[in-house]
Amino acid sequence: MSVLTLRPMSIATGRLFALGKPRVVALIVFTAVIGMFLGVDGLPPLAPLGFGTIGIALVAMSAAALNCLVEQKIDAVMARTRARPLPKGEITVAQAIAYVAIVGGTGLLLLYAFVNSLTMWLTLATFVGYAVVYTAFLKPRTPQNIVIGGASGAMPPVLGWCAVTGEVSADALLLFLIVFAWTPPHFWSLALYRKHEYSRAGVPMLPVTHGDRFTRLHILLYALILTAVCLMPFATRMSGAIYLASSLVLNGVFVAYAIRLYVRYSDGRARRLFRYSISYLACLFAALLIDHYWRLG
Repeated sequence: MSVLTLRPMSIATGRLFALGKPRVVALIVFTAVIGMFLGVDGLPPLAPLGFGTIGIALVAMSAAALNCLVEQKIDAVMARTRARPLPKGEITVAQAIAYVAIVGGTGLLLLYAFVNSLTMWLTLATFVGYAVVYTAFLKPRTPQNIVIGGASGAMPPVLGWCAVTGEVSADALLLFLIVFAWTPPHFWSLALYRKHEYSRAGVPMLPVTHGDRFTRLHILLYALILTAVCLMPFATRMSGAIYLASSLVLNGVFVAYAIRLYVRYSDGRARRLFRYSISYLACLFAALLIDHYWRLG
């Protein structure tokens, strides 16, 4: 096989990989893996850890690809998304459908065969919640799309916990609540500086339907709610002093960003809050993990 033949194949593979939004999936998988480690004393069993991580990642990539498939016309008119493979015509609809079916099906099969059936069913429900309920029904119809649809996005740490324990405990639900409360201010900060793109695409995001000031107020309110929710793992003795100190610092910065954004808006401040929110979630879950093993001694 010639180099010229291999090059188009590698490009096509790369574009299919991009269809699954690997950067977004990386944060999803990270919170799922942290859930696996938090669910047990000591190290998680190797098989659920490995196959659970791969299975959850594959289903997440499949859901992201289906999201791109459903929203390809919207993506084509937004600067942030028009370079995706489907709007650019780099892959076909048939290829995208095959990707969704093969990648998602493989992930679910791995979870069922090598992890446990509860994790598989919860992961399937998360897939349907994000790729179908949120993408097809909520996002184009209500400015509360992020709030309601955030339930699916908050499931990965629960899936990870369930993968190694076979159950969903109260502590796992606390992880769910943290990501659930984090989701609205994370996405609304993005929506603020992309408001005109969402408006042009006909997507009723909160800044489009209720204006900037209303959105900024709700970002601040959710930042305060998030701060309160993040105290719950310490209050229930799920975590200790390391997590508490880290949470107070991380949430203090989050609230400070939200206050600045509310008092005086600029696209730059909205961008900084959006970017901080990503590193915030990663650092918060890392603090949970460090605290967990520090307390185990």
